[in-house]
Amino acid sequence: MFGLFKKKSEKEKLQEAYAKMLSDAHKLSHSNRTAADKLLAEAEEIAKKIDKL
Repeated sequence: MFGLFKKKSEKEKLQEAYAKMLSDAHKLSHSNRTAADKLLAEAEEIAKKIDKL
């Protein structure tokens, strides 16, 4: 109840974006491997930002 209006931290936002990119890359890997590889590379960049935080 009290967390209803709590804003997400930068790290939480990055973690959600990372998880979404990984799932999208997995779905794309079945049809378009090059696009999936590109998404995985972007996800790795986000992972590096998370590690810095």
